Amino acid sequence: MKPKVYQFLLGCFVAIGSFNYGYDNSVITEVIASDAFLNKFKPSANEKSAVVSVFTGGAFFGAAIAGITNDWLGRRWTIFIGTVVFYLGASLQTGADALSHMLVGRIFAGLSVGIMYMVIPVYQSEIAHPSIRGSISALQQSFLGVGALISAWISYGCYVAFTSEAQFRLPLGLQLVPTFFLMIFIFMLPESPRWLIKKGKDELGLKNLAKLHSNNDLEDAFVLEEFHQIKEDVEKEFLNSEIPFYKIVFGNKSNFRRILMVISLQASVQMTGVSSISYFTPSIYAQLHITTSKSLLLSACDGLINTIVAQVSCILLLDRWGRRWPIITAHFLQCLTFIACAIIMAKFPVDKQTIPHSAQIGFIAATWIFNFIFSIPGTTSWIIPAEIFNIQLRSGGVAVATMTSFAFNTMISQITSIGMANCGYKFWFLFIVCNFTNAVYFYCFLPETGRTPLEKMDNLWEDAPWFIPSWNRKDYLKELEEEAVEHVGLNEKEDFEHVEVTEP
Repeated sequence: MKPKVYQFLLGCFVAIGSFNYGYDNSVITEVIASDAFLNKFKPSANEKSAVVSVFTGGAFFGAAIAGITNDWLGRRWTIFIGTVVFYLGASLQTGADALSHMLVGRIFAGLSVGIMYMVIPVYQSEIAHPSIRGSISALQQSFLGVGALISAWISYGCYVAFTSEAQFRLPLGLQLVPTFFLMIFIFMLPESPRWLIKKGKDELGLKNLAKLHSNNDLEDAFVLEEFHQIKEDVEKEFLNSEIPFYKIVFGNKSNFRRILMVISLQASVQMTGVSSISYFTPSIYAQLHITTSKSLLLSACDGLINTIVAQVSCILLLDRWGRRWPIITAHFLQCLTFIACAIIMAKFPVDKQTIPHSAQIGFIAATWIFNFIFSIPGTTSWIIPAEIFNIQLRSGGVAVATMTSFAFNTMISQITSIGMANCGYKFWFLFIVCNFTNAVYFYCFLPETGRTPLEKMDNLWEDAPWFIPSWNRKDYLKELEEEAVEHVGLNEKEDFEHVEVTEP
C-alpha cells in the first residue's frame, strides 16, 4: 500500500470520533423537536436549551482533560478514553427515563467529544506527509458532516415512522455502533512517532515513521530527515522543560501570536452563526411557517449536498488552495447569506399570516448556501491549530483552541432562542457583522501555513510580520526552499518535499 494512502486510511478511522460529534450534535435537533420527547419529558424552553448547551459545556472540559492525557498517555490511549466516556454518555441518553438522565448523558457525551476533537487533529497532523496534511486533517470536519448527514436522515425517518418513544430513542442508540469499532481497534493503529520520540522511545518512533512513510524502510531519506527534525524539536523542548506553559506562551511573541490566532479562529467559526442554524433549524424554519417534518427533511437534503460536494472539495483542494484566502473569501460570502436571511425575515415577520412560497425557498436557499460555504472555515479552523505549534505546545495549543470552540458554541446555543424571540430578524445582524469583521481580521493577520512542515512552523511564525499583506511571501518561500536543498543535500524536488514550503 502506498504510504499516503495508508496515512489517509488511518486518518479516516480515527475520524470516527468526529463522526460521533456530528451525529450527536445533529440528532439532538430532532430529539428536542420530536413529539415523543416533548410528551415524555415536557421540557420548558430553558430546559430544551440546556439539553443542547450542556453537551458543548461538557466538551469544554473534555478538551482540557485531553490536553493533559494527550502528552501523558499518548494519542491512542486518549482516543480510547474518549470512546469509553462516549459509550457511557450515549447509553444514558438512549435509556433516559427522566430529563436529568438525559442531561447527565449529554454531559458525558460532551466530555468525550471534547477529548476526541482535541486529540484527533493532533494525531492526524502528526502522521501525515506535509503535502497531504491538509487533506487528512480535513477529515475531522468531513466526518462530522457525514455523522450529521446520517443522523439527519435517521432522525427524519424515525420522526415520520414512529409515534412511540422509538422516535427519539432509536436515533440516540444507533450512535453506539461506530464508537464500538473505534474502541476495539484503536490500539491496532501506530502511535504518533512524534509522541514516541518525545517520550524517549526513539527506536519505536523511527519504526513508526518508516511504517507511515516508506513501507518500513528505515534507511529512507525522508524518514531519516524527519526523524532528525523531530529530535531537534524534542531537544529544544527539553531545554525549556522547566519553564511553565504560561511563560512559554506569554514570554515568546511567536507563541503568543499562535495562541491568539487559534483562539480567534475558533471563536470566529462559532460567531458565523453556524450553531444557531444547525441546532435550531426547526425553530428558525417555523418562523416562515415550515413544519417540523419538512424542516428535518430539508436539513437532511442540505446535509447530503454539503457532505458530498463541499466536504469532498475541501479534502481534495485545501492543500492546493492553502488556508488563508479560502478562509477570507468564505467569511465574506457568509456575510452576504445572512444579509439575505435578514431581508427575507424583515419583509415577512413571524406574525404574518401567509408567507409566499418564494420567500420560503429564498430563505432555505440562503441557509443551504451558508452551510456549503461554511465547510471551508469549519475545516481549516481545525487544520491550522493542529499544524502551527511545535511539539512542546501542540497539545496545549490545540486544547486551548478546542475549549474556545466549545465555550463559544455553548454561548451561542444559549442565546439563540432568546435572541430570535426578542429581536426577530435583527438577531441576524450579529452574524452579518461578525462574518464581515472575520474576513477583514484574517486578511490582516493570518499567514499562509499550507505545506509547511510541522518542524518549520516556528520559523514561519517568527519570520512573518503581524500585518500579513505587507509580507513578500514569495521571496521568503524561495529562501526556505534553497535552505532545504542545501540542508538535505538532495536534488530531486520530491525527495525534499517534506522540508519544502511552496505557495499553494
